[in-house]
Amino acid sequence: MGEFQGRTIPELRIAQSADGVVTMTLDRPEKKNAVTLAMWRQIAATVDALNKDETARVIVLCGAGTDFCAGADIGEFAELRRDAGTARAYEDANSAAFAALRACRLPVIASISGVCFGGGFGLAAACDIRLGATGAVFAVPAARLGLAYPADAMADIVAACGPQMARYLSFSGARLPAEAAHEAGFLLELLTDKAALDDRTNEIARAIAGNAPLSVGASKASIRAALSGRDDDLARARTLGDATFDSADYAEGRAAFLERRPPRFIGR
Repeated sequence: MGEFQGRTIPELRIAQSADGVVTMTLDRPEKKNAVTLAMWRQIAATVDALNKDETARVIVLCGAGTDFCAGADIGEFAELRRDAGTARAYEDANSAAFAALRACRLPVIASISGVCFGGGFGLAAACDIRLGATGAVFAVPAARLGLAYPADAMADIVAACGPQMARYLSFSGARLPAEAAHEAGFLLELLTDKAALDDRTNEIARAIAGNAPLSVGASKASIRAALSGRDDDLARARTLGDATFDSADYAEGRAAFLERRPPRFIGR
């Protein structure tokens, strides 16, 4: 087993396997894994640290127990999100968490069971791949709380499930069953139960971890550039793509193909 070397907090557990699969678990099951301000900050810090860790290949984001995440911890709002000024500071922290997942060089898989509400929905939307279990429930309940989502989080939601579904969820506050989330494209796959979800998540994560990291990172950057259309994203994708052709992994991939053996990629 690998070992994450960065700092963390008890409410965010990190486990790293020998093949580079990093599992990041929101660990407040008694609160349906509602995210505190400290957790928002730690998510961003942890992903940033993993982004620099050459042994990490893929991140799995999940919740402890039966639920993914009930969203931000409303119990903190009276103090930390009580008006526009405090809300802006609070949203800087959760926006940083979303941005860290979105911009991380590593693919991020959200493994979702139970509730996936509010900020939890935002975290899942910022991930690259989302898998769900039957019985999972999704909601964007901002209108029922009288607050607004950060624009960057809403952009992730639009990209993940389409503008019409984003409007419906955010305007109505309705709860969406897993089957509808799958039909909308928010979920890549819908599994029969939590055990099947865990197995399939591990299968996909290990498949990604076994591929060339530079190639996977370049693909993630290219997809982001295709979605954003930004010149800086396009330039970054081009640079990362060019780098794959000068890498030892490209030579290894060609050699392994010709020798009919599994490749051994090192990420360089």
